[in-house]
Amino acid sequence: MNKNIHEGHRQRLKRRFVEEGLDSFEDHQVLELLLFFSIPRRDTNEIAHRLISTFGSISNVFEAHPKELQKVEGVGENSAILISLISQIARRYLADKTKKTFQLKNVEVAAEYIKSLFVGRKNEVFYVICLDTQLNVIRSVPLFEGTVKEAVVYPRKVVECVLRYNASSVILAHNHPGGSVKPSMDDIKTTQKIVNALSTIGVAVNDHFIVAKGEYYSFAQNGMLPEPQI
Repeated sequence: MNKNIHEGHRQRLKRRFVEEGLDSFEDHQVLELLLFFSIPRRDTNEIAHRLISTFGSISNVFEAHPKELQKVEGVGENSAILISLISQIARRYLADKTKKTFQLKNVEVAAEYIKSLFVGRKNEVFYVICLDTQLNVIRSVPLFEGTVKEAVVYPRKVVECVLRYNASSVILAHNHPGGSVKPSMDDIKTTQKIVNALSTIGVAVNDHFIVAKGEYYSFAQNGMLPEPQI
């Protein structure tokens, strides 16, 4: 009888999603539904509550490392991988959707695209966004990844990346996972080194964005690049 009740609950929740989407779901119900697909015969409601209690929010759950997720009672390897896929799939989806919809023709559009690249990232990552002559994205390359506090950037690697994808211009972007969007002295010096390196092959740096906590800082908007192109 308990099995029938449990199966009935699963079917009701699935049907509700199909008919209404996730907008009316509580956060724990979203996780509960997701876990149906990795835990076939167990009540996932309690596990969902434990996950949110452990990590503090659904976004923190999705951003947690699989090994940390597996420390929660009831979460095995398959569930941990499934959960941690969500933020990375979201990042890929947003980047692809924005790339197909927009040219990075102004700061506002570029900022929305760039913020999507950092969804769910815990460590500092440095992107080189390669553009064609019409400011369409050719490729967004996460060229360097570091710790929560820093990523070491080599201008020579940026030049190699630009040549590999035959970019006409680039936008640089990195995140400050635990800090302010304002650039550090190292950020400013690194940007200038990259501008100088790319100028030798005739490629402009249109902008450099720093992303933190859903906000952004644009070097071009703040007059920190010689000739902003967007």
